Amino acid sequence: MFDQWRVARFKWDLSQLAATSMLWPLIAGVAMLCGPCMNVAHGQQAGQTAAPQSTNSTESEISTRTTDEAIKVQVNLVLVRAVVKDSTGKIIPDLKQQDFQIFDNGKLQKISSFNVETSEEGTTSATSPGQQKAEVSTPEKEVKADAQPAVAKATVMPKRFVALVFDNLHLKVADAMAVHAATEKLFASLTPTDRVAIYSTEGDVQQDFTDDPATLRKTLAGIVPHSSVDEGHHECPDISYYQADLILNRHDPTAILAAQTEADYNQCHSARKYAYTPFNLEGPAQRILQEGDSRTEQTYRYLSDIVRKLASMPGQRVLVYVSPGFLVGQAVVANSWDWIEKAVRAGVVVNTIDARGLYTPDGLGDIDAPPVASPPGEGGVFEGADYQKVQGMYRMQAQFESGQVLAGMAASTGGTYFHNRNDLSTGLGQALSAPNVSYILGFRPEGATADGKFHKLKVELSNGKKYQIEARNGYFARKKLADPEEEAKQEVREALFSGEEIDTIPIQLKTQFLNMNATSSQLTVYTHLDIQGIRLRKADGRNRNDIVLATGVFDRNGQLVDGQMKEVALKLQDSTVERLRQSGLTFKTVFQVKAGSYIVRSVLRALEGDQLTARNLTTVIP
Repeated sequence: MFDQWRVARFKWDLSQLAATSMLWPLIAGVAMLCGPCMNVAHGQQAGQTAAPQSTNSTESEISTRTTDEAIKVQVNLVLVRAVVKDSTGKIIPDLKQQDFQIFDNGKLQKISSFNVETSEEGTTSATSPGQQKAEVSTPEKEVKADAQPAVAKATVMPKRFVALVFDNLHLKVADAMAVHAATEKLFASLTPTDRVAIYSTEGDVQQDFTDDPATLRKTLAGIVPHSSVDEGHHECPDISYYQADLILNRHDPTAILAAQTEADYNQCHSARKYAYTPFNLEGPAQRILQEGDSRTEQTYRYLSDIVRKLASMPGQRVLVYVSPGFLVGQAVVANSWDWIEKAVRAGVVVNTIDARGLYTPDGLGDIDAPPVASPPGEGGVFEGADYQKVQGMYRMQAQFESGQVLAGMAASTGGTYFHNRNDLSTGLGQALSAPNVSYILGFRPEGATADGKFHKLKVELSNGKKYQIEARNGYFARKKLADPEEEAKQEVREALFSGEEIDTIPIQLKTQFLNMNATSSQLTVYTHLDIQGIRLRKADGRNRNDIVLATGVFDRNGQLVDGQMKEVALKLQDSTVERLRQSGLTFKTVFQVKAGSYIVRSVLRALEGDQLTARNLTTVIP
């Protein structure tokens, strides 16, 4: 389903880099930057001046290399998004880090990062949250030492990605019409930082993330229900998926007797000579069970693919699942948790909406079902086998269990289950929209807690106030690696895709561009590090630290365009430390892009002191 996307998202194109790159001197004079610059860059155009060679010994003090590893989404720094409401549902603003407590499997954790996000905000700036003005990358040939980047009109880049999934494998036509009408109204109310994708569980509708309401409306019109095994199909005996599961997987005697009674009393035998022999239930029950299991498995496969897609998006990830609910047969139960586990690992919140709206459990059969004979009365051959009553009970139980499947999806991921309400517009609006105020709490599982198992999370307020707190209820911890350097690289990979800004080490981002031809430009990203903000360990007369830097370029819809990761080893003499404290240290990364708006994200991890920081910059290539 997403083969092209998997390649584009999770594997850097290093072949071109290897063919055209060269290692610049690690401490080089760069116009416009006062600090030294380390660079792994593409080949220069003719007429471009090469960077001057270093004449001091700094090269032996700083070594860097670009890794050829794929950037993968890992879980190390655990981010928990919390929404706090009072008893009336009103969101509580103005809370501080000290107001919160996080418990991991009952153990109090230290909150290492804290951010407040409001729905009115645009892209978080490098210094403070809020709407960010897009920097127009400065042409390289015009750069002066004191040049300042030009600023374009305010540009808002995505922060929240919503995958709207319609279960057209189980939706009925009447439900689909109501869902269409309710959903179409919401597209005009999306915020500038929202990106919405539309998918169907049948797989026939796939619209990638966009902020264009017209495109979303057109895609929505393509959602067409596909008749389920229980809708419009009536056989003799009329066995449902629920009853077939009871007969074959649970060997329920009541289900078997009800089906046999219906078959015998309604003369379901195809040949008259078999009219007085017991009806063979196994054949039709097996066919109905396989069809139902197949649809359930297909639903889970597509949900798993959509979660994998969401996991790569740089920001808040929400899956809104619109469905009347469905049953999970005994044979499929073992696989029902797999996609939920992936969602929890990737921080994807699943909100579910019961497309049936406000309904009363109905034990009667479909109005278009063929007439059947009444069951035998008291004293009859099949005394006690009132198959119509039994099947009515099965219908009501199936309706209930279908809703419980939706409730379980939401509860397992920290989402909300909207049900038993006719105002689908309100439910969809709440599921799609971002809360006015969210608190982003971060902690790093260490030591015994990094065991690779599922961990229960609980968020409380330390001030003792009894507010309602909406937050995910758990996560899967990644096992702590024995190699600290590999641990640092995995944490950087995760932070690159999180989209959240983390302010621990002072860094600044700047960009330049060089038009290569009519369709391609070279985007240069400078990540400037103030080394006064990192810790240095003295060993063998040198000041040491190991740094991992990941830089990614995302398009305006949050799709990863390209990214690079570097490992830097610092072994600085005291005199070099003093000089760099004045000038700082700048890393240069080069990408090939087309004209357009991009968000550049840089994540830097310093091994000493376990420090991590992340910054975003919106830039425009004219």
